[in-house]
Amino acid sequence: MDIVIREALAGEFGELGEITAQAYLRDGLLTFGEDDWYLGELRDVAKRAAAADVLVAVRGGQVLGGVTFVPSGGPMADVARPGEAEIRMLAVAQTARGQGAGEALVRACVDRARAADGCTGIVLSTQAMMRAAHRIYERLGFVRAPERDWKPLPDHDDLLLLTYELALRHAPPGPPLRPLHSHRDTTSGGASATGH
Repeated sequence: MDIVIREALAGEFGELGEITAQAYLRDGLLTFGEDDWYLGELRDVAKRAAAADVLVAVRGGQVLGGVTFVPSGGPMADVARPGEAEIRMLAVAQTARGQGAGEALVRACVDRARAADGCTGIVLSTQAMMRAAHRIYERLGFVRAPERDWKPLPDHDDLLLLTYELALRHAPPGPPLRPLHSHRDTTSGGASATGH
């Protein structure tokens, strides 16, 4: 069964909030654990949905995870510059990890950014220990932007958020690109094309 990415329904906010909170807690991403003030923000999907686009990954009616997509200029942006969208609070349920939900959510955010008029890039913040997420970002073309790293709690030097960014290149309107030359694939009897 395929994973479907769509906007979260109000009836899913509680479930998604708990998935997000538990992902951050279980992965040790909250400085103060159960007492961390950010836990309330992670659970408050309705607040996020009022200010940004909250997307969910669903398979067979079950919510696997979610992400917050902040369009350019959105009030939930932490590090986005003018013209940039931002990805926030990517989380996948422990039982659904490794099945493609996280990558599908990030791809959906990139697609939204590409479709937005005037959006020149997309940015996100992550913690050093979130290596599985880093692999997703890098696979999709994001690059580290260490000059944009930041501390959400200035008094806590141990919490440094790493920044990744993806520059978006919008293709000019026109006919589809054609390969520079093509050759016949003699092993399969089909034709293939290559371009340089």
